[in-house]
This record gives sequence, structure tokens and C-alpha cells, in this order.
Amino acid sequence: MLGFVNRDCKFNSFVFEGTINSSVVVACIDAFSLQIKNPTTLVIDNASTHTSNEFNDNLKPWKERGLTIYRIPPYSPELNIIEIVWRKIKYEWLPFSAYESYSSLKQELFHVLSNIGTNYKIEFS
Repeated sequence: MLGFVNRDCKFNSFVFEGTINSSVVVACIDAFSLQIKNPTTLVIDNASTHTSNEFNDNLKPWKERGLTIYRIPPYSPELNIIEIVWRKIKYEWLPFSAYESYSSLKQELFHVLSNIGTNYKIEFS
């Protein structure tokens, strides 16, 4: 799963079965960059998918679209608000019954993801 959230709890997500590599991350950020209307800063960690040559080759085109990439220092997940969302999903918003089967996990996860910002909200203040 890959997601974008802002301080107003507007959330966009991409869900995949399989490995998320640099190509997947680049495609998601590229799609996101085409939707932004105002200058936007995307806060990311230093995962290998965020530091690859393929990723770095896209920094300039994203910047030209108004998307700036900001890398947080290593071992600083508390600086990235998406980490709060992942923690809420995993430990609070998904019911325990979601873990009974892959099918129920998928169903409950999609329910939570589609309701972030309405039924599931975080006040970032």
C-alpha cells in the first residue's frame, strides 16, 4: 500500500498485491503530481524505492509540476504524518476480525481506506 495524506486528512491511496518497487512508487507519485493544483511538498523517508536512480530521475519533472520532494532524516518516521495514518489503520481502525482471512483483511482494509477523512479522521494540529 502506498498513500498520500495532507494535514486536512485528505487521503489518496494505491493498493497492490505483490512487491512495491521504484517503478511502482514513481508511477504513483507521477499520477499524484498530475492531480495537484497548488505547489505541494511530499514528505518521504529514505527507503530504497525513494532513493533509486529511477526515482531521482523524476525529481525535476515533478518539481516542474509543482511537486517538491522533501526527504526526512533517517530513522525519523515521527516527522512523516502518513506514518500516523498507517499506525491508526493497523492498531485502531482495522477490527481484529479483519485478520481472520486474507479476504476479510482485504475487505476491511478497503473499507477503512475509502473512509479516511470521513469515518476515520485524524486531527493534525
